[in-house]
Amino acid sequence: MNILLPDAQGCLRIHALKHSSVEFARQPSRFNRVVYAAAHVVVNPLASRDPWDSRPVVDWDATLAFRDHLWSLGLGVAEAMDTAQRGMGVPWDTAKELIERSVRHARFTDGARIVCGAGTDQLPAGPASLEAIERAYREQFDVVQGAGSRVIMMASRALAASAQTAADYLRVYGRLLQDADEPVILHWLGEMFDSTLTGYWGSRDLGEALDTVCELIERHRSKVDGIKVSLLDPAWEIALRERLPDGVRMYTGDDFNYAELIQGDDRGHSHALLGIFDPIAPVAAQALRSLAQGRVKEYREAMDPTVDLSRELFRSPTRHYKAGVVFLAWLNGHQNHFSMAGGLQSARDVLHYARVFELADRCGALIDPELAVRRMKAFLQVNAGIEQVST
Repeated sequence: MNILLPDAQGCLRIHALKHSSVEFARQPSRFNRVVYAAAHVVVNPLASRDPWDSRPVVDWDATLAFRDHLWSLGLGVAEAMDTAQRGMGVPWDTAKELIERSVRHARFTDGARIVCGAGTDQLPAGPASLEAIERAYREQFDVVQGAGSRVIMMASRALAASAQTAADYLRVYGRLLQDADEPVILHWLGEMFDSTLTGYWGSRDLGEALDTVCELIERHRSKVDGIKVSLLDPAWEIALRERLPDGVRMYTGDDFNYAELIQGDDRGHSHALLGIFDPIAPVAAQALRSLAQGRVKEYREAMDPTVDLSRELFRSPTRHYKAGVVFLAWLNGHQNHFSMAGGLQSARDVLHYARVFELADRCGALIDPELAVRRMKAFLQVNAGIEQVST
């Protein structure tokens, strides 16, 4: 199969698809890493109105079916995270319903693993008192724990705007961890994902921030399952990983370097909580099974080609990576439209989507290439006036 794609110079060229079909096994998890895919949401474009200014209407059937897809491959689901557009089109009221529905759905799915994000995004933008921030966190903790899930403690924009010192972070986090029902996954989200989180943990110096995180975890190690680090720099992740107490996991959130970080070396390895595992779930599951069976070469042969795709999806401005994630969900038939909460499908340009299509083909992430080609041709015609010709 061939398709005309635009390139960086604005010219059209023929792309011959590498994969004609993709075979992948749906089987129970046999991984030797704890793995979660941060999952996107599917909106109902016929019911949503004024996408920039109003709460989206979620297509619950399609959203939950996608979680079934992830679970069927052996992956866990990290629910209501930034991949689900928290704070970028999906407000807390919608996230709350998403958490409750997904956790309830997981109870009726054999082997389903789910953890859910709790933050402070119900607060107005800007600074708030530490007491108000703690109350907001507690409200969301109660929702997640009340639904029956463990908590991912998401970074707080309000805390980043309000905390004066590292001690403020230690105070707020410490009180919440102390009262958590079960061990929590912490989340260190870098400023490339959200510029409002610059200086998180009380310092712009990453070495000082790392020291604060280590102090927090050491004080509350029995209440910390692990920490997800999304800094897009493996050196910092490895440095923190080597300082974690026994029993506290490192979950890589590095969408640029996950293949090597998950594999690890004789000094250790990372587990995974990744947005890229949403669009590459079948390929990632296949690779992780190979890794668990000691077939490292096969693991890297499957996983390494996905990294170029991930680097394109998460390129600067990184916060718009969700657009490519949902685009691939549409190409792969997990939803029947390319619309997003907040209208954020417009956050990337046509050349980006063309590159995503090409790289997804290269790494085997297009589940049904014929469907993907039909949809890509329609997208290019509508959005760029590109008429396909017989090749």
